[in-house]
Amino acid sequence: MKYLSVTETAERWGISTRRIQILCNEDRIPGAIRIGRTWAIPDDEPKPADARIKSGKYIKTSTENKK
Repeated sequence: MKYLSVTETAERWGISTRRIQILCNEDRIPGAIRIGRTWAIPDDEPKPADARIKSGKYIKTSTENKK
């Protein structure tokens, strides 16, 4: 299996290197491994779907009483 660096994967997927690092830290890229301080991403891995909130509406998780 061939692995790509964060920079190579960012160019291939068209997103920033920082976003790739965040996806790796959140375990959203299966098969990504950490070698020292850098990530190695399998070359056949597809780009994960964007799970960030796009509507601008955040769901409140705490149960505070409004007065």
